Amino acid sequence: MRPQRILRSVPLLLSALPSTVAQQASHPQVAFNFNPLEQTFHWNASSDPRLALNMTAKSDIRAPVIALSHGGGPMPVLGDPSHESIVRSLKTKVPKILKLGTEDAPRAIVLVTAHWSQQQPAISSAEKHQLFYDYGGFPSEAYSLQYDAPGSPEIAEEVRKAMAGEGLKAKMDDVRGWDHGVFIPMLLVHPSATIPIVQVSVLSSESVKDHYAMGRALGYLREQNIAVVGSGFASFHNIRTMFSGRTGDPGFQRKLQDWNDGLKDITMESDAVKRGQRFEGWRELPMAYEAHPRGGAEHFLPLVVCAGAAGDGKAMGYADEFLGLDIWSYYWE
Repeated sequence: MRPQRILRSVPLLLSALPSTVAQQASHPQVAFNFNPLEQTFHWNASSDPRLALNMTAKSDIRAPVIALSHGGGPMPVLGDPSHESIVRSLKTKVPKILKLGTEDAPRAIVLVTAHWSQQQPAISSAEKHQLFYDYGGFPSEAYSLQYDAPGSPEIAEEVRKAMAGEGLKAKMDDVRGWDHGVFIPMLLVHPSATIPIVQVSVLSSESVKDHYAMGRALGYLREQNIAVVGSGFASFHNIRTMFSGRTGDPGFQRKLQDWNDGLKDITMESDAVKRGQRFEGWRELPMAYEAHPRGGAEHFLPLVVCAGAAGDGKAMGYADEFLGLDIWSYYWE
C-alpha cells in the first residue's frame, strides 16, 4: 500500500490514528511523512502491524476485561470451604461480566495466566491444547480434570500482530498445555467450554511498562468482541504468609487493607495514560512486598495487563473473602 494523504487537520489526525506522532519514537514501525508545501501528513499504513488485524471481524460489541482471582491450585473445584466466596463469584459474577449465555457473549477469550512466565510474550496457538496439571500433592481427581474448549490459531495470530504493533515480539507456542490459571477458573466460569481460548504468558522481567503495553495490544481485540481475562491473585499472593496463620491476625488484616485501598485507587484511575504511570509505582504502596514478595509478582501482573487493555474508563471491582482477607477482582465493561 502506498502512503496516502488522509487528513489535513493535525488535531483530527491525532484523534483518528491508532498511533500518534508523539508515539512514533516508541513505535518506529509506524511511518508518518509531513509535506510542508501541502501542509498534509502522509501515513504509511502498511508499516503498522496492527492494521493487519482482522477488521472484517470488527463488532458493534466491545468485549469486557476482567482481572479475576483464581484461588489456590485446584482447590476451588475440589470443594475446599476456604474458597467458597471465590467459587461463588466465578460461578455467578464473572459469567455476567463476560455476558455469557447472551447474544453479546465474546466470540473468544484471551486469557493471561500468572502461571506462565517467559522472557517475551508467549501465545498458545494450537487448535487444541492439553491441560497442564502444574501443581502437586492434591487428591487424584485434581489430575483427571478436563476442560475441552477449543484453541484458535487464527486469534493467536491476531494477538501476535497486535503485540507487534506495540513493539513486542511475541512467540507462538502450539505445544504447552493450558495451566491451572486457565482451566480451574474456566471450569467454574464457563463449564460448557464452547468459547475458544488463547492463553498468554506474563513476562519474567516483571516490567510494568511492558505488561501495560501487552494490555494495550490486547485492547485492540476487544473491538472484535474478544474478551481479555487476567487470571491471578492481585490482592495477595504470599504462600509463606498464607500458611503461617498470620492472615487471621486483625493487625495484619488492617495493614493489608491499606495495601488494597492503595491498589484500588490506582486501578480505578479513569485516565489510561495516568493509570499506567501510577502502576509503575506499585511497589511503593504499603505492604507491597508482603502482598507479593520480591521476585514473585507473577500473580499481580495479569492485573497490569488488564489495566492496559481497559483504555480510558473507571474500573469496577468486587472482593471475595479468603483466609480472612479481602481478595479483589477488577473489571471494565
